[in-house]
Amino acid sequence: MRIPLLVLLGIALLATACSTGRRQPPPWMRSAEKPRDENFRGGNSAMLLKFDANKDGIVAREELIAGLRAEFAAHDVKRNGCLDGDQVAEINQGRVDADQSTATPLMDWNQDGCINYTEFSAAPYSLFDQMDRNRDGKLTQQEMGQKPPPKPGEATAEPDANAPPPPGQQVPQ
Repeated sequence: MRIPLLVLLGIALLATACSTGRRQPPPWMRSAEKPRDENFRGGNSAMLLKFDANKDGIVAREELIAGLRAEFAAHDVKRNGCLDGDQVAEINQGRVDADQSTATPLMDWNQDGCINYTEFSAAPYSLFDQMDRNRDGKLTQQEMGQKPPPKPGEATAEPDANAPPPPGQQVPQ
């Protein structure tokens, strides 16, 4: 049995194409833009950091509860414990304007025509519980995926190029 030359050539080309891996598209097809960072507005931690009342970089559960209650009360202008469709639409539009694609819209989960405090606070409480890995009721910057700022007098990762060397250390030339 003879295998036609054309079939052998096809197999050789297929094997070569498969072995070279993924090739880059030609320059005229590549995007000039860098991929967007989905956390460019702060991501999930930004939703919770706004409740850091004492601005220490740690969000305690008590701060979250107090902040959510105050925010709900500010939106509940009728003081009936219920946000109606018009109020919800206004809140959701404000969230989209502020957070773009990372906005968490309010949802009437039980479809009773009213968003109560439980529905209003569901997403932040859930996110807090997910991020609080050690279950101590506090979200540190490490738990929120952020680097803590250096403490005063603490060395930073990048030394100042213009700073004089420490005593006893020679300057490289």
